[in-house]
Amino acid sequence: MPKIRTRKSVAKRVKKTGTGKFLRMKMFSGCTHIRSNKSKKRVRSFRKSTVTHHTDHKRICKLIPYA
Repeated sequence: MPKIRTRKSVAKRVKKTGTGKFLRMKMFSGCTHIRSNKSKKRVRSFRKSTVTHHTDHKRICKLIPYA
């Protein structure tokens, strides 16, 4: 049976944790566009990573089978 190919675009954006959850970065474009309306705290939070929603877990597992 042939190997399943990894979707490289997803592999670059998502990392798997030790517990099996997936980490992603927050939307960076939200940080750069019209920053005068946004608080410093909100802009800082865009730099951090966050856990993907559990409903996306099955889809990400198919896209990154060997992660």
